[in-house]
Amino acid sequence: MSKNMKQSQDLIIIGGGIMGLMTAYFASDFARNITILEKRTISKENKEAASFSFTRSIRVDFLEPLYAQLAYESQLLWLDLEKRSSDMLFVKCGCLNIAKKSITPDFDKTYAQRSYQISKKLNYPQTAFTKFELQKKFPQFDTDLGRLDTKGGFLFVPSITSFLLKILKKKNIRIEENIDVLTIAENKNIISIATNNGAFTAKKIVLTPGKGTNDLLKRIKNNELTFPITYSRPQRKYYYPDKKVIKNFLPENFPVFAYTDVGIYGHPIFDIKKGAVKVAYFEPVGMKKDEQKIRCVEDFVSECLPGLKNAPSEEIKDADNCWYDIVSDDDFIIGKLPKYDNIIIGTGWRGTGYKFAPLIGKILSQLALQNETVYDLKQFATKRFVK
Repeated sequence: MSKNMKQSQDLIIIGGGIMGLMTAYFASDFARNITILEKRTISKENKEAASFSFTRSIRVDFLEPLYAQLAYESQLLWLDLEKRSSDMLFVKCGCLNIAKKSITPDFDKTYAQRSYQISKKLNYPQTAFTKFELQKKFPQFDTDLGRLDTKGGFLFVPSITSFLLKILKKKNIRIEENIDVLTIAENKNIISIATNNGAFTAKKIVLTPGKGTNDLLKRIKNNELTFPITYSRPQRKYYYPDKKVIKNFLPENFPVFAYTDVGIYGHPIFDIKKGAVKVAYFEPVGMKKDEQKIRCVEDFVSECLPGLKNAPSEEIKDADNCWYDIVSDDDFIIGKLPKYDNIIIGTGWRGTGYKFAPLIGKILSQLALQNETVYDLKQFATKRFVK
C-alpha cells in the first residue's frame, strides 16, 4: 500500500452533514470499516454546513400520505435517539398550521386544512382550532384557523451534532475533514476515490453532498447524469419580544408554526438568554411572489403576529444555513446512481430534509450494505432523470 493510499473501506460516505452522519450511524450495525469524507469540517460550529443551525422543525403534517408516513416514522427514530442521549434533542411544543381569511379565503384549499385531513386519515394526533379557540389557546396569533400537530416541535441541532459525533467516535467511524474529492471511479466491486489528501477505496459509497451534488456527479468517471435541482435560502429574521411578554413565546406557550401557503414558518424562543423568535419566509413552489399579500417576514408579522410587530429584530446571516434544494418534480432523490452498482445517492430534500434524517440514513445504509430496502422508493428513484 502506497503512502497516500488509505485502507480499503466497507463503506465511504461523501458528505458529513446530517444525512451523512445518520447514514454512518445506521450503517455501523452492518459494517466495520466506515469513513466519512467531508469537504469542510463537521462540528456544531461549522457555519458553512447546509444543516448548520440552532433549530429545525419536526412535524408530520404533509399533503402527501407518503411523506406524512415517512415523517412519522422518522419522528419515532428521533425519539429513540433522544433516549440514547444525555441531552434534549427534540422539544415537543407542537407544530401549528395557520390560515387567515384575508390572505387565503378558501380554507378548504389551505395547507393547514388539507394536511389536517391527511393526518386524520392516518390517525395522527391533530387538534383543530376555530378562530375563537385559537385566540384562547395561542393569543399571540391574529389568524382565523389553526391545525395543531400535537406531536411536532423542533429539533435542537447543536446537541444532535454533538451526540452523533460522540457516538460515531465510539463506533470507530473515521471522519476525514477538508477533503476535496477529485475523481471517483467504479471498477467491478471496488470504488476508487482520488482526493487532495490521498486515495481511498471502498466496496460501496454513499453520496450525501448537499449543495455540492451536481459538482460531485461530474467527477464520477463515465457519468453524464446530473439532477435538475435549484437552490435558495429563505429570509430569516429574529425578533426579541419585550421581557414582560417573553414567556408567551417560550416553547411551553408557543408552538413551531407555519403558513405554508404563503411561505412562512417560525420557531419559539429556544434559549431564554438569547430571547429570539425565529420567523422565516421562502417563496412557495409555483407561486408568483408579486401576486401574494405576504412577500416577506415583515408582511407576515404585521398581519399575523402583532405582538412582535414593534419588537426589535435582525437578520443574522450566520445563525443558520438552511438551503432549500428543490428538485424539478419536487420529490426526494434516493437510490443507486444509474449505470453504477455500488454508488448510492441521497439529495433534493426540499428544504424539509432534516426531520427525515434518521430514516433517510437508515434507508441509504440499507441500500449500500444490503442492496435493498424495505421502503418503497419508486417515487424517489434516480432513474426518473435518465433520458
